[in-house]
Amino acid sequence: MFKKTKPYLIVGLGNPGREYRTSRHNVGFMVLDRLAEELDTSFTRVKMNALMTAARWNGERLILIKPQTFMNLSGQAVSSFKRFYKLPLENMLVVYDDVDLPFEHLRLKPDGGDAGQKGVRSIIQQLGTKEFPRLRLGIGRPPGRTPVSDYVLQDFSRDEKENLPFVLDQAALAARHVIEHGLNSAMTRFNQQPK
Repeated sequence: MFKKTKPYLIVGLGNPGREYRTSRHNVGFMVLDRLAEELDTSFTRVKMNALMTAARWNGERLILIKPQTFMNLSGQAVSSFKRFYKLPLENMLVVYDDVDLPFEHLRLKPDGGDAGQKGVRSIIQQLGTKEFPRLRLGIGRPPGRTPVSDYVLQDFSRDEKENLPFVLDQAALAARHVIEHGLNSAMTRFNQQPK
């Protein structure tokens, strides 16, 4: 359960720049944008190598950040915010894409390795631990022999784009559920097959 005396840091992973804005690798940024919209706030400030905004929800203070380094350096901003706000690890949630999950699937976890996700690898290196909560959004495996590195930088397919708003809504809901009811409750509710 989150510690009530500290703010919650919600991190969305992606790559800065217009050319990456709608790519699969930026689904973490997309979730944070959806969450900011629901909280009636927007990313207008730059602090410690990240676009950030702050909001209150259900009486809790939230800090939302989108690191503006490239993906493989995301840990720099995350560790800076963690130190600045003196946050316990359980007051963090990192949101990112996962090629090992089918599209539309969400998975919340309390810890784990990076599974090849370079943003998560950078966070683990910078924090010196794998024990931070994360929300993984499935983007599926690349078709045929398409290299993963190319696939994640492509836009979602036409069919995926039709369902993407639902996925983003569910992910934003899952993040809020973690804050209100704790990670275990959110895992029970959201770590299921999508309907």
